[in-house]
Amino acid sequence: MIDRSLRYLLPGLLAALAPAPAPAQVRGLPVVDTVLGRVGGVVSDTLHSAGDLGQTVTGLATARIDRVDQFVHDHRDSIERDDTGQPARAHEVLLLDPDPEGLRLAAGAGFALVEQGDAGGLGVTYARLQAPPGKSLAAALRGLRRILPGRTITADTINFPAGSGAGQAGGAGTIAAPRDAAVGIIDGGVPASPRIVAQTGFATGAPHADAHAQAIASLLAGAGITRILVADVYGTDPAGGNALAIARALGWMQAHGLRVVSISLVGPANPLLAHAVAIVQARGMLVVAAVGNDGAAAPPAYPASYPGVIAVTAVDGHNHVLFEAGHALHLDYAAPGADLTAIGLDGREQRLRGTSFAAPLVAARLAALARDADTRATLQRADHEATDPGRRTGRGILCAACRKGI
Repeated sequence: MIDRSLRYLLPGLLAALAPAPAPAQVRGLPVVDTVLGRVGGVVSDTLHSAGDLGQTVTGLATARIDRVDQFVHDHRDSIERDDTGQPARAHEVLLLDPDPEGLRLAAGAGFALVEQGDAGGLGVTYARLQAPPGKSLAAALRGLRRILPGRTITADTINFPAGSGAGQAGGAGTIAAPRDAAVGIIDGGVPASPRIVAQTGFATGAPHADAHAQAIASLLAGAGITRILVADVYGTDPAGGNALAIARALGWMQAHGLRVVSISLVGPANPLLAHAVAIVQARGMLVVAAVGNDGAAAPPAYPASYPGVIAVTAVDGHNHVLFEAGHALHLDYAAPGADLTAIGLDGREQRLRGTSFAAPLVAARLAALARDADTRATLQRADHEATDPGRRTGRGILCAACRKGI
C-alpha cells in the first residue's frame, strides 16, 4: 500500500540517483533498511539485492513504509499512529510543563493522569495522560490541543534502531584510547562483561540482551573504549524506544557524568526529547547519533537532526558513503559502517552494515579526545584527525581503522 509519505519519498529517491553512484558503491552489496521489526527484543532485518538500481531505490522507500505498517499492525494493542502518522505508545499523550489548571481541564475532558514527573531529573517536567476511552491517539492529541492551546502536547513517539545486517567482513583491530575514556549507549541491553561498568533499563523487561546493542558495545571495545554504560530503552516492550524512555536514559547518563553518548536510533522529531537533548548538551554532553538507512531522500532522522547533535553517516571499506545512508538536517562526520565485524550475542564474529555502527565509532574517538569538559576543543581535535571531508562525509571520516569489534 502506497501512502502519502511514500508518494513524497519516491520522487526524491529517484532524483537523488540521477548521477548513478560508482559501481563499487552499489554492485553486489546488500542494502539494509532502517525501520526494524522487534518481536520479543529480537531485531529482524530484510536484505535487498542492489543489482537492479531502480528496484533498490523503490525498495528503500517501500520497505520503510511496509515495516512501519507491519510494526503497528503486529502491536496494535501497544502502538498507535499519532496525528502525523508516526508510531507511538498507544492511548497516551504527553503534556509538557503541566500545571494544576491544565491537568484539571484535561481531566474534565476525560484524560486520566497516568504519571507525572521529571524526565531523567533533567528539569523536563511532563504528565502522561491516558486518552479518553474510544478515542484514537490522533483524535486525543487534537482534542487536548484544543482544550489547552499554546501548550506542548505530543505523542510518545517510537524510535527504531538505525540499521543492522550483513555486510562484508572487515580488518583492523583495537586502537588506543585513554584508560578512563567512557561512552554511553542508549539502545537495547547487552550481556555483562568487564567493560560494561553500569547498565539499567527504561522499559518493561529491561535490561534485555539485544543483538543490535551488543554489536555496538563490541565495536566500542574494538575502538579502545574500556568503560561502557548501557541504557536499555527497549527491554521486551513493543512500545520501547519511545521518546520518554530516551529522555530518561539521557538523564541517567548525565547523572553518571558521561561526556559522550551514542544513540543509533532514528525516529520523528519529538519536543520532549528535543528538550532533554538540549539540556544535556548545555551541561557538556556530546550526543552522537546515526542518520539512519532509509536513503538520502527519506525524512530527516532524529535525534541526529536536533541542533548540536553529532550526526554520523557511514562509509564502506573504500570510503564510499553507503548507498542506503539516510540524512539529518546537518552532517558532522562519517565512520566505517560496512566491511566491519563485531562479536554477537553468541560470542561469534558477525558481519555488519549500517549507519548504526558508524555512530559508536565516532563516539569512541570523541571520548578519546575529550581531555576536559570543553566540547568545542574536543570537536576541534576530531576535525584535525578526520580525513576526506566533503558534502557526503561532513567534517570528515573518523576512526577509519576501527573495523573489528572485540
